Amino acid sequence: MARVKRGNVHTKRRRRVLKSAKGFYGSKSRLYTEAREAVDRSMQQAYIGRKLKKREYRRLWIARINAASRQHGLPYNRFMAGLKAAGVGLDRKVLAEIAVEDPKVFEELTSTAKQALA
Repeated sequence: MARVKRGNVHTKRRRRVLKSAKGFYGSKSRLYTEAREAVDRSMQQAYIGRKLKKREYRRLWIARINAASRQHGLPYNRFMAGLKAAGVGLDRKVLAEIAVEDPKVFEELTSTAKQALA
């Protein structure tokens, strides 16, 4: 059998890695081995970051809803329980947006939650 050198594949792989490492500091952007390690690590961190982003946003929404609902005399957990009992199907993202953008509507939601709890 004839020997296969894989010149094109080899070059393409290296070029792709070095392109991904563009902007990295020092030899991590210039030398293939170090660039490959840096790119692998950065991909792992990016994957983890995408998961953390969701958690952080949820925490932010809960903090905003809690602050707004406490202004109307209900802590977060009672507010959410009241909305669930009233059959209001808004998620935390929308509730946080309402709390920031439209306080009057949020006040109506708090009164609805209070009535459902009573």
